[in-house]
Amino acid sequence: MKRRTFQTAVAAACLAAGFAASAPALAQTGGWPNKPVRLVVPFPAGGSTDVVARFIAQGLSDKFGQSFVVDNRGGAGGNIGTDAVAKAAPDGYTIGLSTSGPLVNNKFLYKNMPFDSDKDLAPIALVCEIPLVIASTPKVSAKNLKEFIQQAKAKPDAYTVGQPGNGTIGHLALEQLSMVTNTKLSTVAYRGDTPLMTDLLGANIQGLSAPITAFIPNLASGKLNGLAVTSATRFPGLPNIPTAKEQGIDMVATVWFAVVGPAGTPPEVIKALNTEINNIVSSTYGKAKLQTYGAVVNVGAPDLLRKMINEDSKKWQKVISTANVKLD
Repeated sequence: MKRRTFQTAVAAACLAAGFAASAPALAQTGGWPNKPVRLVVPFPAGGSTDVVARFIAQGLSDKFGQSFVVDNRGGAGGNIGTDAVAKAAPDGYTIGLSTSGPLVNNKFLYKNMPFDSDKDLAPIALVCEIPLVIASTPKVSAKNLKEFIQQAKAKPDAYTVGQPGNGTIGHLALEQLSMVTNTKLSTVAYRGDTPLMTDLLGANIQGLSAPITAFIPNLASGKLNGLAVTSATRFPGLPNIPTAKEQGIDMVATVWFAVVGPAGTPPEVIKALNTEINNIVSSTYGKAKLQTYGAVVNVGAPDLLRKMINEDSKKWQKVISTANVKLD
């Protein structure tokens, strides 16, 4: 009996400590959250957005003492899941981890959008961004993107560059590259990264443009040549690959991840989430974890996310309009 009493006392003390740790956060948010929070991911389970969301959900669950439950709602390029967030009650119990596709690009790609990202969603926190890589087969003699473009201009019929699907950021980055270098590139759309990588490894195409995540092992081993990353700075996981800007090519293209809520989400909830998400991903462990997904931490206040949405909207509207890219 004494042993059981002691164990019960220890368990009670641990439970009390957990409540004490989360009590300040609860007090600052009027008792939120007092039930599980749904974290909608507008893409299928297993992808980069999903794994980042699950990492963040675990950190938020630990901090607030309530479950943050990932709910995958894929379809329509991320529009279905993001729309579910936009139309949810603005009470802090439905938030979403979306990307620059649904939040920026899709409104220029789709004729009919089910939500207005500027009016129907509340920015909560930037999380991270994944740079794109422009890579080639080792059979191409170009050592960098500048040389690749020079060769493609000289022999346009000999160079085909693949991308993971029409309207994807890999596709749009190639259109941007064509615009800023005044180069007519021969491109082909694939259904995702796997067939794209297979054809480049087999030298059936000469280059590719896609988010770097799936290609890190083959770039690191030398099976593919990294000609450039299209982020503002080099990717820490493969620091030997120069940026496009370093080579005099004025382009930046990344896919970024952000947490949003329905418009009208209480400001105190937004503030609490922003603070804790920043803490989770900016920690030493968080930075290392995200880098394994090919992501680089990019955090800040909600206003920074709104600014990024506005700036990227101007950039990609011009590219999409000039290239006449449509998905419906």
